[in-house]
Amino acid sequence: MTGREALLGAFDRLFDAAARKLNVVCTPEERAEAKEQFANRFDAALEVAKRADVGALPEEALAEMEAAINQLSPAELAGVIASIPLAQQTQEMLRALAFRQAEQRLLEHLAGQVDTRYGGN
Repeated sequence: MTGREALLGAFDRLFDAAARKLNVVCTPEERAEAKEQFANRFDAALEVAKRADVGALPEEALAEMEAAINQLSPAELAGVIASIPLAQQTQEMLRALAFRQAEQRLLEHLAGQVDTRYGGN
């Protein structure tokens, strides 16, 4: 089993725990969509995990994660749900900032080459 398969299997189990906690019944299509969204969101990590040959996640670790889900208070659940779009927006902002910084460094590098090559100030 690859690490990707192990993580996606763990997602299924933890999704079930979360659905029970929220008293939500999902259709197979909704469940598949949620899993696909998870896979898209964590694509880079899952690609790396795909290269690792591992067993399933340890039962104890999964049980601890399920227990953590079960112990969340309603306020904590609301906080987790509210943080998702903020985390996504923050990630986009950080990408844009990193891109601008890379552009700035490139421009500074090119300007330095022009000064050196063509006898600038």
